[in-house]
Amino acid sequence: MATLNENDVRKNLESLPGWKLAGKAIERQIEFPDFKAAMKFVNAVAEAAESANHHPDITINYNKVRFALISHDSGGVTQRDLKMAGKINQLLGK
Repeated sequence: MATLNENDVRKNLESLPGWKLAGKAIERQIEFPDFKAAMKFVNAVAEAAESANHHPDITINYNKVRFALISHDSGGVTQRDLKMAGKINQLLGK
């Protein structure tokens, strides 16, 4: 899948609240009330990622979770990453 140029990524991020361009990836950090709530959300994202066969890099620091999306096989952000970011926002209710 073709990578998107920086301008296309930034334009698409306008419709994905909370996401930002970070190097060759897009990322979002979400803070939850506690560790249990963070883990529940991470598990929901894991299910969605398995269904889509596109997996985010996930960093968990107690109640803060950082998701990073990049299509490693393409070397940058593709439509797959934007679609997964949208799914994560949908699961979050935003």
